[in-house]
Amino acid sequence: MKYYLAVDIGASSGRHLLGWKEDGKIITQELYRFPNGVKEFQGHLTWDIESLFAHVKHGIDEALKEYEVSSLSVDTWGVDYVLMKGNEEVLPCYAYRDTRTESVIPEVHKIIPFEELYERTGIQFQTFNTIYQLYADKKEGRLEGVTDFLMMPEYLLYKLCGVKSHEYTNATTGGMVSAKTGQYDSEIIAKLGLPAHLFQPLQKPGTKLGTYRGVQCVLCPTHDTASAVEGIPMEGDEIYISSGTWSLLGVKIKNPVTTPQSMAANFTNEGGVNYIRYLRNIMGMWLINRLRDELCPGKDFGEIVSEAEKDSFDGTVDANAKSFLAPESMKSAFDEALTNKPATNAGYFRCAYRSLALTYKKTVEEIESVTGRKYNSIYIVGGGAKNSFLNRLTEQATGKKVIALPIEATALGNLKIQMEAL
Repeated sequence: MKYYLAVDIGASSGRHLLGWKEDGKIITQELYRFPNGVKEFQGHLTWDIESLFAHVKHGIDEALKEYEVSSLSVDTWGVDYVLMKGNEEVLPCYAYRDTRTESVIPEVHKIIPFEELYERTGIQFQTFNTIYQLYADKKEGRLEGVTDFLMMPEYLLYKLCGVKSHEYTNATTGGMVSAKTGQYDSEIIAKLGLPAHLFQPLQKPGTKLGTYRGVQCVLCPTHDTASAVEGIPMEGDEIYISSGTWSLLGVKIKNPVTTPQSMAANFTNEGGVNYIRYLRNIMGMWLINRLRDELCPGKDFGEIVSEAEKDSFDGTVDANAKSFLAPESMKSAFDEALTNKPATNAGYFRCAYRSLALTYKKTVEEIESVTGRKYNSIYIVGGGAKNSFLNRLTEQATGKKVIALPIEATALGNLKIQMEAL
């Protein structure tokens, strides 16, 4: 039996899943789970990369006590990275929800208007895109003497096997990869005065790196959504929602769409495995998790969903509004966005679920308008796939058949590429 290990890390937790094939199907078993989350440091939101790597390494070491693992790979969220001076990290490692980029965005767009950036890269505007983070680093002098910048999963793989790599799907999330060539856009980099040596050739999923304790390290689609899309057993080219901290709603297309209409609708063209992931980032379960932390810490999610379903509050908000990105109080953010406030905690959760479903509806309509295609079904994977109430709201709002797959899609995609590589 050949065993493979997927290390799948999200913004709030990570886990190690063992995978193997039985009768042509990939079977998974969770071996280790650990918490993750942003930390406040000197007024900024940061990642504790030392703790993160310690958990990654510990989970692998535990797996190797019981199993002979053929290969491993790591996937994480996109846009964030670690700056390196040789083998030394430049700290702190900022998290994408930090606000440090807001002051430099106008300057970036003065140098390269967003219309040109979108035409060149096809990547939607997000205040936290890597392009703005790196420009903020430049302004702060943090790039002086820096030899490398490694996206988060590539950094963790480097710490394991000693090989620095630059994987395509994750790099595309940052807003500096050419939609035409699939490599970093040297003109964007030059115009912004970023060090050219940081932007090495991009490697495709399936590339073999070095080894850790005799285990082959492989580049999966290291952006977790790219792995998730690979793990969805879609019967055709239908709509997918990878439902976690963020809800990533999109479709697979052959060629990027970088038209003014696509830009106005704020869709993004991220890299996939021999296709483009045409999608939009939607706030997702972040809303629910933060409300739970504030209103009823530790309460069972099943109970939260049941109470929300029974509540009668009918107000909704724009689930993708900037005010929900990193508020000190999620409840207060909802209160400010609503004309009438919910009378119960359950009302806030009901509001969040209904708002997400309406945001999905609007996004589906815009995808169909921009691509000129109609889609019949929506495949939902990730933690949100287990929420029957939200799934039903989504089906009612969109008029599409919802196929909820409570599977480990991200881990399955990660493992699938490893198996193909070996």
